Amino acid sequence: MRRLAFSGTWYDRDPVALACDVDTWLSTVTPLAGRVCALVAPHAGLRYSGRIAAWSYQPLSGLALDAVVLIGPSHYAAFAGCAMLRRGSLATPWGALPVQTALAEALAGETPLLAEERRDLHAAEHALELHLPLLARVQPDVAVVPILVGEHSRAVAEALGDTLGRVLAGRRVVLAASSDLSHYHPRSRARRLDDEVLGAFEACDADALMRALERDPGHACGGVPAAAVMRASRALGATSGGVRQYGDSGDVSGDLGRVVGYASAVWTTAA
Repeated sequence: MRRLAFSGTWYDRDPVALACDVDTWLSTVTPLAGRVCALVAPHAGLRYSGRIAAWSYQPLSGLALDAVVLIGPSHYAAFAGCAMLRRGSLATPWGALPVQTALAEALAGETPLLAEERRDLHAAEHALELHLPLLARVQPDVAVVPILVGEHSRAVAEALGDTLGRVLAGRRVVLAASSDLSHYHPRSRARRLDDEVLGAFEACDADALMRALERDPGHACGGVPAAAVMRASRALGATSGGVRQYGDSGDVSGDLGRVVGYASAVWTTAA
């Protein structure tokens, strides 16, 4: 089991209090038509980003799913390609979500990009753990496939997106990318940087997002996971969707001189 590493620091250690917080955020979300194919949500401390992430995760409530593929950036170690867990489970504050081994093996068999597991990297990384309290409240028994991206390049975004599109076709799977937006700028500059990313999300345009990241990687810390998810969602038949909510850390802290941007985006298919 991949155990919780950020409980008590990045979110409330008390599962009852945390459930109350998450359920409150989820209760404010406007329902979404269509079947969710893919989403992007932030991964900051839940005090700051939980209400934004809820706009991505609430539409998963009640869906019959085979798995959720979680894709996030490696913040603490750079490495070639990706690291994907193929077996075991992920602890959440209310139990554990099993890794969907058969799906992970199918993905690994499709590309060497997903051949490594690197459990050590997953153990100390927050990018996926910060999604689990939201996911576990709306899909308490769902299986997962956790992927960390260590190489933030267009080649990885395209190869990962294409692989996901091929392997997941016909399966009841949601793709979930973990990404915050710009970091530690005055709000006025952050909004200008974030607007480029939001425009790419609104158009489900992975190429536009990659062009923005190539000009300035500071647009988003999980830009490659987001681009891969958008590319795959196009292949999987996404027909509508875009940005659901946007905000920054200053909304909570009151500090508008050094903000971190957060966005919720969701793409859906007709059925």
